[in-house]
Amino acid sequence: MLASLVSNLINVEYWLTNPWLPLVSLFSLWMFIDAVRRREWVWAFFIFVGFGFSALFYYFAVYRASPSATRGFELPGAHDRRRIKELEAKIHHLDKPHHHFQLGDIYFQQGKLQQAESCYRAALERDPQDIDTRAHLGQSLLRQKRPAEARPLLEGVIAENPKHDYGYSLMALAETLSALNEKDAAFNIWKQVTENHSYPRAKVQLAELYLARNQPDLAGAELKEVLADDVHAPTFQRRRDRVWIRRAKGLLRKACQS
Repeated sequence: MLASLVSNLINVEYWLTNPWLPLVSLFSLWMFIDAVRRREWVWAFFIFVGFGFSALFYYFAVYRASPSATRGFELPGAHDRRRIKELEAKIHHLDKPHHHFQLGDIYFQQGKLQQAESCYRAALERDPQDIDTRAHLGQSLLRQKRPAEARPLLEGVIAENPKHDYGYSLMALAETLSALNEKDAAFNIWKQVTENHSYPRAKVQLAELYLARNQPDLAGAELKEVLADDVHAPTFQRRRDRVWIRRAKGLLRKACQS
């Protein structure tokens, strides 16, 4: 069977009589490469041996369900195109600040940070005191590598509510301070976050600062806890935190070598 398949693939006439084959082949190759990059070895194997069908299953089960360009930095919630249209219609007719805010969150999830920023600013024009809008605007500015602009927004939010967004705003402030090269201030905030939460995002970045301080034992302890928790985490959480788990593994090797 395999020999027959190989002979067909190298037969030009076979390709000409099956014009759909190049498209399926390219799609399968695309999904195979994506699976390898994500280290989804089981999926990669089935895509390789299953041709188009396995690739199609992978596309819907893993590729479309994966986080966006802002993976590891998600705001709560997930949305689709229909929800965008609903919000755009409500904005057109009602122009309420929370509709602009919700649309901004969708764009943030999709990695469309400039569009998210525009929506958050529109929401603030209509309600300048809303804490959620200020926090999420700060996060969008941070992801656009504009930490100096993000800082006053996030500091104001934390001064008002240190536990805002279940610690996500506090983590964003720590990342902002790191981006501004204020490592000691960032270190103190990461310690504060990890005292109340077990987010891999916080523990991994705290471990990085421990390594920068030449404290590999403390870094290793944080990283081992991240990897131990990941084994027992639900699938959706493991997918969301995948970027931090990969970084934790690399840092742990570095910590063990120190």
